[in-house]
Amino acid sequence: MLRRGARVLIDSANLTINPGEKAGLVGRNGAGKSTLFALLNGTLHEDGGDFFVPPQWRMAQVAQDMPETSESATDFVIAGDTTLAAAQAEVQAAELTDDGERMANAYMALHDAGAHDAPARAQALILGLGFKTHELDQPVDSFSGGWRMRLQLARALMCPSDLLLLDEPTNHLDLDALVWLEAWLKKYEGTMLVISHDREFLDAVTQVTVHIDGGKLVRYGGNYSKFEEMRAEQMEQQQAAFSKQQDKIAHLQKFIDRFKAKASKAKQAQSRVKALERMEKVAPILADAEFTFEFSAPANLPNPMLSLHGVSFGYPPSAEALALNPQAQPITIVRDVNKSVLGEQRIGILGANGQGKSTVVKTIARDLQPLSGEIIEGKGLSIGYFAQQELDVLKPADNPLEHMIALAKKLGAESRLSGQSTREQDLRNFLGTFNFSGDMVKQAVGTMSGGEKARLVLCMLVWQRPNLLLMDEPTNHLDLATREALGMALNEFEGTVMLVSHDRALLRAVCDEFWLVSHGGIAPFDGDLDDYQRYLLDEAKRQREAAKLLAKEGGAMASASNKPVAGQAPTQTPIETPAALSVVSTAPKKPLKNDNKTRQMVKELAEKESLLAQLQAEVAGLEAQLGGNLPLDEINTLSLKLQGVLANLQSTEERWLELSELLEAA
Repeated sequence: MLRRGARVLIDSANLTINPGEKAGLVGRNGAGKSTLFALLNGTLHEDGGDFFVPPQWRMAQVAQDMPETSESATDFVIAGDTTLAAAQAEVQAAELTDDGERMANAYMALHDAGAHDAPARAQALILGLGFKTHELDQPVDSFSGGWRMRLQLARALMCPSDLLLLDEPTNHLDLDALVWLEAWLKKYEGTMLVISHDREFLDAVTQVTVHIDGGKLVRYGGNYSKFEEMRAEQMEQQQAAFSKQQDKIAHLQKFIDRFKAKASKAKQAQSRVKALERMEKVAPILADAEFTFEFSAPANLPNPMLSLHGVSFGYPPSAEALALNPQAQPITIVRDVNKSVLGEQRIGILGANGQGKSTVVKTIARDLQPLSGEIIEGKGLSIGYFAQQELDVLKPADNPLEHMIALAKKLGAESRLSGQSTREQDLRNFLGTFNFSGDMVKQAVGTMSGGEKARLVLCMLVWQRPNLLLMDEPTNHLDLATREALGMALNEFEGTVMLVSHDRALLRAVCDEFWLVSHGGIAPFDGDLDDYQRYLLDEAKRQREAAKLLAKEGGAMASASNKPVAGQAPTQTPIETPAALSVVSTAPKKPLKNDNKTRQMVKELAEKESLLAQLQAEVAGLEAQLGGNLPLDEINTLSLKLQGVLANLQSTEERWLELSELLEAA
């Protein structure tokens, strides 16, 4: 038995998970999935019954707190290896003693813990989850919240474990990182329990499904799709048994009612009363209440919806950046796009992390201005935009009704023209269609679950009656039932849909064509999602090979440039030589005068080369971050930082060229 406060969530439940099994934990929101995880990790204790995990098992799970630390991404993930950390601590303790045997054992344990390849293992996890090579040594607190949660996931995967607990691990991942994670988890040799609302992810990584239903834990052998088939069959059989039993009960009751007053039949009637009392009742089917909604037919349907003529997408320099550097340049992510969006199109927008999917959607949604070119909107275009950070736009202190009233006032005459009523009772009724009824319409949004907040955002979106839906990761906080309802509603929608999502089931259900945002452009993707997954894996492999080659070339360059010249001290060369700046060899072709001034210039030139590479890597990292979907204040902060780095880069390049010319003249 498990309680949360006075509420019993799991009662008289029995479940066995065998070593090496990978199980998906499913059930409606509030059924007790996270509570069961709390029992497994020791945060909660059972209120009744027996619970057992082998004491020698090592456990790993993703920490839910947002990490605040200045240590590098690589070091942060390495610290997740608890076995390695314990071995390192023992080495330090052993070195403080004169016990040679203890030191020998400590160093042997350190070797067995994988100290020699820990950085490589950590960096493979970080890169697999979508980070770039130049971000490996960046401080953790320089990343946005979603990226820090990816680092928490990498840290959990880094930890050697016999039991791995994953609670919604895909929420902060793009499709490329999700594909990588699936491949990693398939190779995981321990026991795994995962909570997820992504059916294709569950199908890919689990072979057992545990359903929390009515306070019981019901085990099904098979992945989520198999579970749905077996549960549907089980429910059908149970309903048939229930109906048959009800017929039998009615027959017995009819005999009892007819003959209980007759002395000659009283004994038989009493016998049937006892039979009725002894009968083990079959419970009726109480299926989870289905949630459905629909988008109203658009008031009009312009065709084309919009046309893009030579449009470049990105971010202009902020006011702070311009104050720091009046020559600050905009940051371009996607260039020179010529496309049209037609009525009733269903477009899935694909692209690896950082390529600019969200930037494109933000610009079409009018949150950003195009850097160049022209976006021509069809007459009467009405955009409904679901952004990744849409939940952050909700006001925690306000309730759903207040949000709807504020929306109606904001749209004003536009809402009346589209036929939407702004009367308070009508707004209440509309909220009721999204399961906000009774006291919930007056409940503060800040006290609601992520799924309830997402449902409120959908409610506000549907009320606006758009004819173009722009949806950027709308399923992050939706449970499986609501995801199904969203897919059905989008399929019935008579307008145009442009969808960015890592939920492949939603993409398959809704989209009939795909755009690929890649390498600074947009092109049609000729294939389905299975082809795209193969493309992502091939692209990841290509990037890994390119990174290895770059590191190899960087090592060769480092060995060449670090040879002492005329008293020059060896200097460090960074791992990556940025592609934007091709640094030619600065070794003088003629013998240099052996004087202090020349030696100083040689030394400074080498330092500038190293600094140039570092600054270029930093620029690339900031541009990649800005290519993601970020809040406006974070965009301004990163833009300001980027302009400062660009200014430093420009002055460093000028000094590098000056030194090169002076040395050439010498």
